[in-house]
Amino acid sequence: MSPRASHFEATQPAPLSTLSGRTIDEFRVDHPVDVMALLRRLVAGAVLVQLSAPGGAAYTSTLWAVDAQARRISLDADAANPQIRALVEAGEATAVAYLDAIKLQFDLRGLMIAHGHNASALQAILPDVLYRFQRREFFRVRTRDSAVAHLRHPASRSEMLTLRVLDVSVGGCALQLPADAAPIAPGTSLDGVRLELDADTLLIAPLVVQHVSGGFGSNTRVSRLGCSFARLDGTAQRSLQRYIDLTQRREKFLLLG
Repeated sequence: MSPRASHFEATQPAPLSTLSGRTIDEFRVDHPVDVMALLRRLVAGAVLVQLSAPGGAAYTSTLWAVDAQARRISLDADAANPQIRALVEAGEATAVAYLDAIKLQFDLRGLMIAHGHNASALQAILPDVLYRFQRREFFRVRTRDSAVAHLRHPASRSEMLTLRVLDVSVGGCALQLPADAAPIAPGTSLDGVRLELDADTLLIAPLVVQHVSGGFGSNTRVSRLGCSFARLDGTAQRSLQRYIDLTQRREKFLLLG
């Protein structure tokens, strides 16, 4: 990840006003084909989009449709929600979404509510420019199917979850939340998570959910929780680093073979 991007908060818009010239050009995506491709990936993946307006209004949505001819985009919206009304009154918002390791940011202008027969949508002018920031600060490895995390659901402490660990780094991990589980929002702290990565690697550590995305694999209702370690003691750090090194070497061996 570029060192200039490492300080960007996970769920907050990057301070573009502090970037200029060649620095901001590193992150800019303005070719129409590339812009459309990224927006359509957000639609196809049902990726959560965090909206925020200058006045403080905020709302989490998903991108429903991208209309290149009309130059409009539509997002899922509850017209009765006061935050939606505040966004429309502001007339503009900043959108932040995640595609795996990439943080996307773009401005939305001309916000308005469109009412349908069964649902409403928040519409905006199709953005001409997107900014993409590489989020990963640490090398990640994919885990085997047997890697799991045991934790209590933050909304119901009596409910125990066993979640698949999708990948891991010394900075955090990605967990698979099944469709039948209650959602877990970005910013949620998960205490006492027991990570069983293999027979020799067991960690117990608190996690913080940095972002939530959906629509991967064959089940679009499954959610991916991108988590960071709140803290790891020295023993856990060494154990995790050893697991990552061994997994990386095994992957290279398989490629060579």
